[in-house]
Amino acid sequence: MTKIKIALCQMNVIDDKDENLRNAEMMINRSVTENADFIVLPEMFNCPYSNDKFIEYCEEQKNSKTLLKISQLALDNNVYILAGSIPEKEGSKLYNTSYLFNRNGEITAKHRKMHLFDIDVKGKITFMESDVLTAGDNVTLADTEFGKIGIGICYDIRFPELARLMALEGALMLFYPGAFNLTTGPAHWELLFRSRALDNQVFCIGVAPALNRDASYNSYGHSIIANPWGEIIAEANENESLIISEIDLSEIKKIREELPLLKNKREDLYEIIKK
Repeated sequence: MTKIKIALCQMNVIDDKDENLRNAEMMINRSVTENADFIVLPEMFNCPYSNDKFIEYCEEQKNSKTLLKISQLALDNNVYILAGSIPEKEGSKLYNTSYLFNRNGEITAKHRKMHLFDIDVKGKITFMESDVLTAGDNVTLADTEFGKIGIGICYDIRFPELARLMALEGALMLFYPGAFNLTTGPAHWELLFRSRALDNQVFCIGVAPALNRDASYNSYGHSIIANPWGEIIAEANENESLIISEIDLSEIKKIREELPLLKNKREDLYEIIKK
């Protein structure tokens, strides 16, 4: 199967976990009625994007009400669901973690955000995820019936080495649930997704929360799909929205034959190695 219908669920996330889960369920059900094969939720889809809320909303994988709900929805609807990310607790540590569920509702991959969002743009925005979160240390790939995929989270997309590692290991699609803000979003969101798609000649997909101006952190929205030629083939605005887009993975082979970037690498001079 080379064609896959992807649903980008750009949810409005509020300070109410149960309401966020109801909203996620509604958008997943709408995606199913549109015959989506692969449904993607935003970064921190059950939780306001705030360090204090990460602590308040965190869940352990073994008894997570959020993951139980998404698992059941994947099983009931026979779809893949990439559950954006949630604040995950393990022992004394908190992680920003994404989970992939298969059609049987089983977790087939989990990615803990590797690069923590610690920035200070003078006069505009300061955020230090490392004040409460711990960085993950694994490159995350998963096998699906459509082929191999790679998973990162938000700030991870700024590091081209990670995307290249996933592409070299066979990923055809790179997913980055993310929540860029109103400073970094207009400047870099579209550019980064087009660049990672073009660099590696893969499809690159980002799903963000909708803009909530009442929140302490304002998500840029603009959930996006970029194709292996570096073109945007689907993009939302800042409002809550559901985008359904069909992509054809056979485009990857065609483009790599026409413009053989990966084949023309100078591995006699440089290489990227996973430790």
